[in-house]
Amino acid sequence: MPVLKPLRWLAAAAVLTVPYWLPKRVTALRGKVFTLVNGDSAVTFPNAEVGPERFQEIYAHPAATGRSKGAGLSDLFWYWLAPGPEIHQEHLEPGPRYDEVAAATARILAGTSEELAALAARCAGKVLDELAPGEVTLVRLRDLMMPVWAEFFHELVFGEPCPRAARDLIIGHADDVVTALKCTGLRHPERRARLTRYLHRRVQDGDIPHELPSGLSTLDTAHYLQGTFFNTAVVQTSEAMAHLLLALAQNPPVRRRLTEQPADARYFNQVLDETFRMYPLFGIAHRIATADIELDGGPTFPRGSVLCFSYPDYQATGCPRPEVFDPERWTDRTTRPQHHIPFGIAANRPCPAWRLSPLVMRAVSREVLRRFRLDSPVSHTRPLPNRAPCLLIRHGARVPQLPAVRVFLRVRDRCEDLARSLVQLVLGTVMVLDARRQRLAGRYFDTHTEQGCPAHH
Repeated sequence: MPVLKPLRWLAAAAVLTVPYWLPKRVTALRGKVFTLVNGDSAVTFPNAEVGPERFQEIYAHPAATGRSKGAGLSDLFWYWLAPGPEIHQEHLEPGPRYDEVAAATARILAGTSEELAALAARCAGKVLDELAPGEVTLVRLRDLMMPVWAEFFHELVFGEPCPRAARDLIIGHADDVVTALKCTGLRHPERRARLTRYLHRRVQDGDIPHELPSGLSTLDTAHYLQGTFFNTAVVQTSEAMAHLLLALAQNPPVRRRLTEQPADARYFNQVLDETFRMYPLFGIAHRIATADIELDGGPTFPRGSVLCFSYPDYQATGCPRPEVFDPERWTDRTTRPQHHIPFGIAANRPCPAWRLSPLVMRAVSREVLRRFRLDSPVSHTRPLPNRAPCLLIRHGARVPQLPAVRVFLRVRDRCEDLARSLVQLVLGTVMVLDARRQRLAGRYFDTHTEQGCPAHH
């Protein structure tokens, strides 16, 4: 009997602390499931043989350029990104088609700094006035930002304001993709197909005021626009803004300085660099070795190796106290982190929005901070599965019940995290198995050359 009492206390403690320890255990288990079920003999960098000091060397190697062909991981990513991953700029193999598509993307993203910033500010102002009109509004930052970037990229692509119906199609598609990617919900191909039909019709009608890739059919062109601008661009920029705004909500001195000094572009860039350092948008970037890669004084990676580059692990090295959000570390060259690649590396498919993103993110941040004080006690992790719950409080508004609201949000976030981690384990396993069954990438490359033309046998 004396032994039972301590055991009961231990059991009670375990139950009460479940929201704190179980999600981490489930996340780790989910990662193992992905590795085991996917079946790739992949190599992740940095590792014991290739440390962070040689990370960029192998990432930039001329043979580290294969994108999808030959990797089981590609089946999974094509499954999540369908329709159109075979046309998506980030999944085309190196060659003339990739070069032509990348050039078209650069043309659509072009514009003066003033024009791009003004467009982003206008889209943000419209959405904020629509979705956060009150004195205090509880939002999920990622959900709040998606309409902003849906409108922004629609106007970039079509040269005209985004109709509400089109915005709803874009958001429905982008949200479905990112929800599946984070394994918090299954994918819905019909929801995505609605946007495909809209874009296909617009392409057929000649409504795109840009020079488009000449070698694509109208349907392929619709898939290119859908994947590049209304999937990746909308999702990634929404995630980036959610990370930035949540970091400001949880670091009041930084938020106050940006609010009081909106013209201080240098400090904003420091804050943005620190946000991207702690919360890189890419978890793992995978490439396939197109030839043997030999490192001087290091290992050799044979042709066909799947090379996985871990941005979080790499960027956590090269600076003191990497777990602390500290924009001041970017003040001068002697203190700034050495390992930082927020937009990839120039030698191997850098993000095409590397110039545009800081400009437009600053413009949108200024619109938000001009209206609101941000406050949030929730967990902030790189995957951001909680979609960043946050309070938007109008300047001058009084919120006497704020402490109680903060407690409620913290408890709700912990409970949601627990339930969500179990959902992610189950749905992630289901989708990995389904992706392996469908073999979207493998079947495509079985019958097509790298450039997407039928293979000759």
